[in-house]
Amino acid sequence: MPRTRRPQVTIAAETLDHLEALAERSAARMPKLAEQLLDELARARIVPAARMPADVAGIGSRVTWRDETTGREQTATLVWPEEADIDAGRASVLTPIGVALLGLRAGARFHWETRAGELRELTVLSVAQPEGAAQAAWVRG
Repeated sequence: MPRTRRPQVTIAAETLDHLEALAERSAARMPKLAEQLLDELARARIVPAARMPADVAGIGSRVTWRDETTGREQTATLVWPEEADIDAGRASVLTPIGVALLGLRAGARFHWETRAGELRELTVLSVAQPEGAAQAAWVRG
């Protein structure tokens, strides 16, 4: 797969400290994932939650993406690890797909490595915020 530029990442300032702490606490158990999260945070554009674009994936956002290899579409809500329940469609921000989707805008394309080590290209199809754009979901943690 050709090397492409990574899409812009935007993070709500109010969640930054919690995300960094989460990555640091996870470094011993999941070093590769923690490093990926810290790398994404380091390159992110940080904005106040009140100025977060509605089409950018943050904590509480419902994100739909497509695997360009298989054509399969999936949807999940990004949540803090303690709220994760994949059967209920809630993906932890501290999973490979959670780290990959965090901060991306609808329309973004990115390369992603499956648990089996396969490289795939994924496209964010849509991002929906919680009813009433509950900034508390982004800030909580």
